[in-house]
Amino acid sequence: MSIPPTPVIGILTVSDRAFAREYEDRGGPAISAYLTSHFLPPFTVETAIVPDEQPQIESAIKRLATTCALVLTTGGTGPAPRDVTPEATEACCQRMLPGFGERMRAVSVEKVPTAILSRQTAGICDRCLVVNLPGSPKAIAECLDPVLPAIPHAVRLARGRNTLKLKPEFHPTGRMCQECNVTH
Repeated sequence: MSIPPTPVIGILTVSDRAFAREYEDRGGPAISAYLTSHFLPPFTVETAIVPDEQPQIESAIKRLATTCALVLTTGGTGPAPRDVTPEATEACCQRMLPGFGERMRAVSVEKVPTAILSRQTAGICDRCLVVNLPGSPKAIAECLDPVLPAIPHAVRLARGRNTLKLKPEFHPTGRMCQECNVTH
């Protein structure tokens, strides 16, 4: 697998209704807007929508991971029987990073008590970071904010080089920045 010179970020919406076009995908566009406001260009985005079917989710994650530095999924992280995004992610990833899900839930539960039901996780599929996010556009930003500083570092470790860079205003302050190796 060759790494494209310009980082590619995959956005995978997991939703039966969005896939069937019965419902407008709001999660994917919310992630795209978040990326544009938080990461420095250049990067490109590749999007996909799949139904809540584990084989199709796994296939999409694996396909995106062949060229993407980062894949962000939205939807399918709840406790309902068809919510199987975490299982698909675990099946695709060689290494799981449970701290992402732990941190997102810890922050989310302060805002929404039912966030404890969310099962988002993260892991490394080949050389790509995969992070599960809820389907709600508001929850997407609430979950990405606390893990944002770790994303470029995890991508760098998985890829073997820096590929994604945060805008300066989003670097952690008062401590060593893993992206720059300096204290901001």
